[in-house]
Amino acid sequence: MTLEEILTSAPVVPVVTIDDAAQAVPLARALVAGGIRAIEVTFRTSAGLEALRAIAAQVPDAIPGAGTVLNAAQLAAAAKAGAKFAVSPGATPALLAAATAAPIPFLPGVATASELMACLEAGIAICKFFPAAEAGGVAALKSLAGPFPQARFCPTGGIDAASASAYLALPNVLCVGGSWLVPRQAVAAGDFARIERLAREAAALPRGAGAASALHAGPPGGLSGPSQ
Repeated sequence: MTLEEILTSAPVVPVVTIDDAAQAVPLARALVAGGIRAIEVTFRTSAGLEALRAIAAQVPDAIPGAGTVLNAAQLAAAAKAGAKFAVSPGATPALLAAATAAPIPFLPGVATASELMACLEAGIAICKFFPAAEAGGVAALKSLAGPFPQARFCPTGGIDAASASAYLALPNVLCVGGSWLVPRQAVAAGDFARIERLAREAAALPRGAGAASALHAGPPGGLSGPSQ
């Protein structure tokens, strides 16, 4: 799948931090049952890689991704574990170089115009805007649309069910990322019915013009390659 297809599979990509890999499969099944297929499993815990591998092997309807990918070695490990995409909170020159040769799409994080320009120079026109709320939120994304009409975003960081719709309404936003679908206390308690309910609510959020246009068009700006 292309990155556009992955990010427009639902309005929200859940950002999942798993402490116990045994929770990964039932968690992913609950999200998929609620209409959320693309799942970002972060590498913030020691269980992250094993959790990603389990979802890739046992939940065929899920689109597992690796989050908090910080270097080329983690990017390679994510692809080997079965990730269909990778996400980073930022983007170094070395990581961007590795991403252009990676077998899976890569979503780098940006917070400034200069960081976005570096990604565009690397042939990547779809970025994670992070940390979204702290970096200016909806107003900042509106400002970036002027000089960078080819760029599309998945804003993540400080977004919840109440604020998601304002981001999704922007024409340069494909989806949003958020952890509110997977409260850590619900995961720890095995309350996957609650997670499925939250996923259904998130999947029903209205899609904006950005997602609609991506579903009917090619890569933004005519860019191509593994990151697109």
